[in-house]
Amino acid sequence: MSDSSPLPPVRLHPEAELARDALSTPLLSRAARLARWAGPDTRVDAGGGLVDEQLPAAVEALGLSGDDAAADASEAWRVAVDAGLVEVVDEDEGTVTAGEDLALLTGGSPQDVLTVWLSALETVLADASVPDLDGLVDEEGELDLSALGWDPEGEAAFLDGVLGNLYLLTAGEDTPGTPVPLPALAASVIVPGDMDEPTNDVLEQVSDAMMRLDDQFRMLEPVGFVAYQPVDEALMADADEEPAAPLDDTDVSRYGMVRLTPLGLYGMRARLLEAGFDAPAVGDLADKGADALLDGTADFPPGAAQAETEQWLQRREALAAARELLAAARGADTGAPLRRLRCQQALSLVGASAEPALREVLDDAELGGLARVWLTEHGAVDVPVPSEAMVYWLTIDTVAAQLAAEGNSEELRALVEGLAQQHGGFFEAVWRVDHPATADVLEAMGRLHPDKRVAKEARKAAFKARSQQAG
Repeated sequence: MSDSSPLPPVRLHPEAELARDALSTPLLSRAARLARWAGPDTRVDAGGGLVDEQLPAAVEALGLSGDDAAADASEAWRVAVDAGLVEVVDEDEGTVTAGEDLALLTGGSPQDVLTVWLSALETVLADASVPDLDGLVDEEGELDLSALGWDPEGEAAFLDGVLGNLYLLTAGEDTPGTPVPLPALAASVIVPGDMDEPTNDVLEQVSDAMMRLDDQFRMLEPVGFVAYQPVDEALMADADEEPAAPLDDTDVSRYGMVRLTPLGLYGMRARLLEAGFDAPAVGDLADKGADALLDGTADFPPGAAQAETEQWLQRREALAAARELLAAARGADTGAPLRRLRCQQALSLVGASAEPALREVLDDAELGGLARVWLTEHGAVDVPVPSEAMVYWLTIDTVAAQLAAEGNSEELRALVEGLAQQHGGFFEAVWRVDHPATADVLEAMGRLHPDKRVAKEARKAAFKARSQQAG
């Protein structure tokens, strides 16, 4: 995913709610408890980690048990240090004191809490990129990384790529909160986009990637970043099973399912912004002008565009908002038809109090047709009948907007068929319409209409329109 890739607008939960989620995550809550537990007698090693002699007391303070208790306590302590909840005051003595950020967890703003949580997240992400080092100590007690073939930058980039794809899938409005199968997520970063059928070698790479991701997502779950259903242990124990093979719907969950939590979505967006990506969130445009709203939501999916517009309208008086929207919708540039479509959609959310603004533009060449549609839909009386020229202009404008918003969609194909069928002599009349997009719209109609005769008429009309523009 490059920094020019378009990212979908994400709907974030309120910061106060996210801060509560962060405080209740197992890892941050443990880190905070250890920070409050630490005292003058707590000792750390040169790296800031708890010395071995301190671990039993830390485990007891956290109420942990089991084989992983010491490792969990050690991780919580490392997060406490990295997130500023604990500060090493004397490296030689190995003594610590409470960090300045510890007070933020109880007395800070939601944003303060989330900043601490983001620090904890970075610690876990860094740890998740480190492979299992068991068995890599040589005879002299030194760590032999050459035996592992570990590429730290490559491993971090791999995980970032996976999380970027997970963000794209989770942030999309069509499937909010739907878990993503681990095989599909692994394949998204391994299988080349132009490969129709993965080779055995590629499938093996996908399988290896799944096992790495299984470990990594298990590490990321306690910090509240993901909700993860691990790979079924029975599958990993059965050598005859092939994790990367195509699966039916009843089996796929056994190979791992993952999604970003609302907190994880917030954290991932923060990381993307830090890395220079344009990662919009619904509500970003609420305080900006109507021009920014109409341009900014041009590429939004319908649901996100409506949510953004609703927030924008909530901060304005209806009549003033309608006038501002109509003024911003004017123009003859290539983006103007889509602006007018977004304006029309926004005005559909405004009540009858906006009627004066629509009546003011009834004679406007670009807005008069739109105004008549709105007034009629809202049951207004004495709405002037549009001229034939206005009807055709609005038709071209509408199709141009749909082309910009959806491309050659099935909905647009149906619209094109309906227009050609309903209006006798449509193409003979419409090529004369004085709209910058007339020729482009007619060419698109020629591509989209399934009837070869009608498509040919559309192409002829497009040629006439281009000749007229050139003249």
